[in-house]
Amino acid sequence: MGEATQIGCACGQTHLEVEGRPIASVECCCNSCREAAGRMQGLESAPRTLTDHGTTHFIMYRKDRVRFLAGAANLAGFRLSPEAPSTRVIATCCNTPVYLEFKGGHWLSLYSGLWPSSGTMPEPTMRTMASDLPEGATLPDDIPNAKKQSLGFFAKLFGAWVAMGFRNPKTPNTGEINV
Repeated sequence: MGEATQIGCACGQTHLEVEGRPIASVECCCNSCREAAGRMQGLESAPRTLTDHGTTHFIMYRKDRVRFLAGAANLAGFRLSPEAPSTRVIATCCNTPVYLEFKGGHWLSLYSGLWPSSGTMPEPTMRTMASDLPEGATLPDDIPNAKKQSLGFFAKLFGAWVAMGFRNPKTPNTGEINV
C-alpha cells in the first residue's frame, strides 16, 4: 500500500494518518466549496482555507486508508443547507477544517491545511468546477483548469471504489457545529 503520513489540526490535538498515495489532489472552484471555506475561515482562530485564487485544495483518500489517531471527539460537522449532500468536518479544538464527506462516498476529501509544511503534501494536479468562479476571475495555467469534473476525475474515484471491493467504510461520529 505504501508509506503512512501523519497529518493533523493546527493545535495538534487531532491527528490522522493517511496510507499510500491519494486518489487525487485537486483544487475545487465550486460555489459550495468556496462558500464553506469562507464560513470556516470566519471561525475564531481558524486557518486559511481558500487559496490566493479562491479555490479549496483537497487531497482525496479512500476511507479505508484514513485513520483517526487522536482527537476524534473534537470533530464536528456542518452542511451548507439541510438538504446538502455533503458534510464538512472541522476540529473544534482550533477550528481547523479536516474533511469533506459526500453522502454515500467511499472517499474523504481532506483539507490541505492538515499537512505539515515539510513538503509532504501532494501538490494539486488539476482544478475542477472552474465554471463556477465569478466572471473575471482568472486561474494560473500551471495545472489543468476543468470547467466541470472530468471523466478522468470520475474514473479515478471509480477505480478506487473497485480497489476497495465496493465498500464504504464509516467515518467517526461527529458532533454538529453551526458555521
